[in-house]
Order: sequence, then C-alpha cells, then structure tokens
Amino acid sequence: MNTTARLNSPHAALLCNRHDNNDHNNNDPRAFSLLELVLIIAIIAIVAAIAAPRYGNSLARYHAEVTARRVVADLGLAQAMARTTTSAVTVTFEVSNNRYELQGVADADNPGQDASLTLSDPPYRAQLVAAVFGGDAVVIFDGYGMPDSGGSVDITAGGVTKTIQLDPDTGRAVVQ
Repeated sequence: MNTTARLNSPHAALLCNRHDNNDHNNNDPRAFSLLELVLIIAIIAIVAAIAAPRYGNSLARYHAEVTARRVVADLGLAQAMARTTTSAVTVTFEVSNNRYELQGVADADNPGQDASLTLSDPPYRAQLVAAVFGGDAVVIFDGYGMPDSGGSVDITAGGVTKTIQLDPDTGRAVVQ
C-alpha cells in the first residue's frame, strides 16, 4: 500500500490524530496522574521521617567522638611538649567556660598565645561536662612527660557522652 492510499483510507484520520501534539487526550501514557505524584511525595516523606532522627543521632555521635579525639590529641601534645622542652606543661580545663588551655604550648593560629580550645565552637559543638585530675581540673606534665595525677574528662554532644581517661602511670589518654 502506497502513501496516498494510506492517507485516503478510513483510518487515516485516526492515524494522524494519534500523533497530534495539540490533542488534549487525558489518557496520554507519558504523563503522571495526580494520584501517582501524591504517592511518590508520600513515600519520600516517610523515608525522610525515618532518616532524619538517624542522621541527627549520627551527627551527635560524630561531634562527641571528634571532640574526644581532639582532647586526647591535645593531652598527647602537652605530654610531648613537656618531654621535648624538659619543662612542665599545664593543661587547665575550665568547665564553666566550656574550654581548656595548654599553658606553655604556642597556639598555631595566634603565635605568642597559649593553645586553647572552646568546645562549643565548630566543628566540635560539644559541652565540657567535667574534668577531674586529683581533685582539680588541672593536669601538669613534668619535664619527663609524666602527669601529676590521673583523671578523666567528660564531654557531651547531642546527648552522647564520651569520657577521656588519663593514665597516671604513663600519661596516656584514651577515649572510653
């Protein structure tokens, strides 16, 4: 059958209208119905409702873990600086100000000042709950890197608490 015969056939109008883009056919299989869109939005909302609390909890664990590791690293730095300089280095925890200071260790960002860290600042966003070293919130590493006492530091972030223990015999700090 040639093209002219096809156009003159009784079904030619149906063939031509089938591909006419100006036809407002409500049964077009290429479109989504309102019901399908509402179902997709509902599924996305359910998945988001499940994922949001888990994301918040993991973020709190992350902040607590990162802060605890930073405290351990700074206690190790204070111990190493005491050994290197063969002079005492003092770490003072100020629970009320949510910070601690390494006296005798220069701040990398502010030369001429002692290194310090405020735990509520980004990226830590944590709270210093307690610091106890032999009855006070101060630990002093002597010229050999040995602490004057053992103790612990408690930090919390978003309901997650981490405890850092300082061994009195070795001066080694670990996260519990």
